[in-house]
Amino acid sequence: PRLLAVSKTMPVSRLHLAYAAGAREFGENYVQEAMVKIPQLPVDCVWHMIGPLQSNKTRMVASHFDWVQSLDRAKIAQRLSAQRDPQKKPLQICIEVNIDAEANKSGCTPSQALELAQQVHTLPNLTLRGLMVIPAVSNQVDATRASFMCAARLFARLKSTLPQAPIDTLSMGMSGDWRLAVDCGSNMVRIGTAIFGPRS
Repeated sequence: PRLLAVSKTMPVSRLHLAYAAGAREFGENYVQEAMVKIPQLPVDCVWHMIGPLQSNKTRMVASHFDWVQSLDRAKIAQRLSAQRDPQKKPLQICIEVNIDAEANKSGCTPSQALELAQQVHTLPNLTLRGLMVIPAVSNQVDATRASFMCAARLFARLKSTLPQAPIDTLSMGMSGDWRLAVDCGSNMVRIGTAIFGPRS
């Protein structure tokens, strides 16, 4: 699995330490915070937007990020594609799926994900790469495993629905559950606390 270092709220000095230790892909939740960090890290870093994305922030994301893992609406996809410089590599997209239908969590439903994926695939400056999920917090390993397996089945279905798209990324698993996520098919884990320590 690829390791995404989730650097939200962390000072630039810690990102430099992670870079020196080999991290090259960084995940940020807040656009304004990322705008400060991106120019201060080496140019070979790959930046992933992993937080909820509002319409008024799409231009900055389209200009400065390499990936968006939190896409959950066609409107946002259309804005990102329109605002991406066509001279740049297309923006790499993972659709965020609210796999456990939590009322307070962003992401589309599993049934909406396939339709949204087809829309993303038609947009000229985006490349559909896969899915991102955050299961409901649970002390029951079996419940978390069931959520991860549901996401893995949806990922397989997505690949079979759009075989012409380079769908290769199932982003799931964080500091507390990444081993289980990998067992269930994740090939990108988003690790914050286990790399940078607790957030204040």
